[in-house]
Amino acid sequence: MATISRTRTADTALTTAETAFELLTCKPAPLVFDARPVPGLPDTTMPLDKLRQLLIFERYDSTTTDELWRQLAHHAREWGPAWVVGAIGVALPALTHLAAKISRGYARHADDVDSEVLAGFLHALRTADLAPPRLWLRLCWAAYRAGVAVVKADDAEELPPDLSSGSRSPRMPYGHPDLLLGRAAATGLITTDAAELISATRFGDALIEHLAAEQGVTASALRMRRRRAERIVAAAITRGHLSGPIHSSSRREGMAA
Repeated sequence: MATISRTRTADTALTTAETAFELLTCKPAPLVFDARPVPGLPDTTMPLDKLRQLLIFERYDSTTTDELWRQLAHHAREWGPAWVVGAIGVALPALTHLAAKISRGYARHADDVDSEVLAGFLHALRTADLAPPRLWLRLCWAAYRAGVAVVKADDAEELPPDLSSGSRSPRMPYGHPDLLLGRAAATGLITTDAAELISATRFGDALIEHLAAEQGVTASALRMRRRRAERIVAAAITRGHLSGPIHSSSRREGMAA
């Protein structure tokens, strides 16, 4: 997880969460995480801010990451509000980075994006199935989708200032790329997994090598899978199939992805 600085004229949901995390981890009694049950982490206990620093500067495999977030999610669900704040604080560098990417070009909605990214992550933290793999990626994906929804709504509600009052066809393709991927998956042109793969690696921070290791496949095989799905989406955009109503009959064209 990488840090990223953001300039704000007022507190946002993410900066408020950071302040709460700092209070939670300050001396003389910072909230402490027991890292000993997590394979790959130091065999000790440590304050949550130290754990966050460790995650920023070290790269861990999926076994370590999954177990770490299972532990943090369990603590947040079972051990009270302090652990909710603590888990969010550990995730804040990544959530801040996601929110900054989503709100780029939509500065006036940056505060709303911050709020929705945090809300999406918190909902997943409380409700996501902890057993399947890629837990950290799934938590981030939920946060990303929630933040992008703000941008999608803006795309749908705002008209260009030079738009004529006469009838005209919409420019195609239109909307955020994540919207197009969602429509492609909804029509069955590509699978949901393929849509998540494209979004996570093209618009998010996921490394294809990391995902390949988590899924037990080679990076080249995953790139080929992504390329095949992207070609199907590109062809559908060219034909205008992602701009009108969604028809399930489109499934015939692309479920191979």
